Amino acid sequence: MIKLINNPEDFDRAMLLKSLNGKKMLAYLRAYGTDYDFCRFYRIENQNGYGFMFIINSTLIICSDYDIYSEELLQFAEMNMPFRIEGSQQILNRLKENMNYQVLNRTVFEMLPDENTKNFDELQVNFNPDFKQVYQILSEGFPNIADFGLWYTDTSHRCRHGISKVFTYKECTTASIVFDIENCVLVGQVATKIKSRGSGYAREFLKWLALFLNTLNKRAYLLALDIRVSFYHEIGFREVMKEIVLERQDIEKESIVKGRLTDES
Repeated sequence: MIKLINNPEDFDRAMLLKSLNGKKMLAYLRAYGTDYDFCRFYRIENQNGYGFMFIINSTLIICSDYDIYSEELLQFAEMNMPFRIEGSQQILNRLKENMNYQVLNRTVFEMLPDENTKNFDELQVNFNPDFKQVYQILSEGFPNIADFGLWYTDTSHRCRHGISKVFTYKECTTASIVFDIENCVLVGQVATKIKSRGSGYAREFLKWLALFLNTLNKRAYLLALDIRVSFYHEIGFREVMKEIVLERQDIEKESIVKGRLTDES
């Protein structure tokens, strides 16, 4: 059974706090509540147990401690056809066998602080950058970025509600705090302008950001697809786990907007 959630009290917060995807769900719940069509929350239940999922723009995230895969869940995914599906690995492994989605490998890294970054010039960090400048940097690094209006509306809304934070460094590199839930932080949307790549700015900035968050007693994580894994190993971040995400293969043939900007670097 899949049921749309209208009451924020109907979530199992303890379950959702166990995973980054669950924390992301709680962050969006805090930012938007249950009254927006583009951010919908559901409870899933079958004989094995229960779980929760939400759709934000064109990304579907599923969280559960149980194997709640069912024909109804498959039909729900096929009906909505999100650009990306993330979350419970046992459920994604069942979905990938029945949907025409490509499987992407993703690694979760913990951002470990490096004391050698104490000489970093923090004056080069803009804690309140112009969002048009941020979007310009992101658009050079993320070909699947949503249009500016959609990205700006979502990002500015989450920042106003204290869920997210956007930074730039030397006006050419950017990174965002996607959420901060009980001092667990997810960093994403990391990009550098094409003309400044190879300068080491992203490396310097992320090492500083890891130390900055650590001084605030926060544990910070980021997500990386295979192409970026070696970069984060070189920085000194710790690999926590590997997972898969599912992404549509036919999206370029469609007239719909590609999915919300992904959190991967």
